[in-house]
Amino acid sequence: MNQYGLTGRGIGIAMLDTGIFPHMDFDNRIICFRDFIYGRKQPYDDNGHGTHTAGIAAGSGSAGGGQYCGAAPGSRIIALKVLDRRGNGQKDDVLRAMEWIRRNRKTYGIRIVNISVGTTEKEPSLHEALIAGVERLWDDGLHVVTAAGNLGPAAGSVTAPGSSRKVITVGSSDMLTAGQGISGRGPTKDCVCKPDLVAPGMNIISCAPGWGGRKYVAKSGTSMSTPAVAGAIALALEKDPLLTNVEIKMLLKESARDLGLPHNLQGWGEFQLDSFLRRIV
Repeated sequence: MNQYGLTGRGIGIAMLDTGIFPHMDFDNRIICFRDFIYGRKQPYDDNGHGTHTAGIAAGSGSAGGGQYCGAAPGSRIIALKVLDRRGNGQKDDVLRAMEWIRRNRKTYGIRIVNISVGTTEKEPSLHEALIAGVERLWDDGLHVVTAAGNLGPAAGSVTAPGSSRKVITVGSSDMLTAGQGISGRGPTKDCVCKPDLVAPGMNIISCAPGWGGRKYVAKSGTSMSTPAVAGAIALALEKDPLLTNVEIKMLLKESARDLGLPHNLQGWGEFQLDSFLRRIV
């Protein structure tokens, strides 16, 4: 637990991913599950990616004696399955999930949307549709946090919808240079500097989907960096529920630690949880 005693209690985080396994670290906090691919009713995850990202954002760490606690272990999880067992998805399913969030945000107390999902700019119509979808969520006042993608280190490698000018785009601070320089970097095709900030993403241990009795597993990528920031935003909203997404974005900017790298590689710098929370009165 952080020094402020914050857990993100009562804050809803919508996770667009491969689904979610009802891991003991989620307690009874999976308050809604929607399967936009197969229409199944009960929570499941046939890939494991969604369970892992949800654990980083909101896992309690109970199965590991608190060792692998997520950023906001009191937050509520709204798991929306938009990717199949191979981690692939269709634009229409993702867009339907986004519109579902807009319609149901008040019912489930959704304040934050975590999107550890991305696609390249090779298909302009797909790119533009995803950008428009996340920007509608942002304009509704939701705190949208997206991954920069793992297609770096070439310039212009940030994936959509992380290439949106408005949303908070997260790269991986330990996957920027040398042999692990896969974190997506800007500028975008619209000349927007991205990512906005970076956070650790290498060998992050989080919840496993229950296969073979494994409780936790390590994964790497910007998908793992993103929910750490989403969970931190839940803590901020618990501390001050009136903070807007623009205000949160500015607080993230002010509290990031400059790594001395180009802006299109590190954004404002590396995310610093304590510095971020200290700025919230």
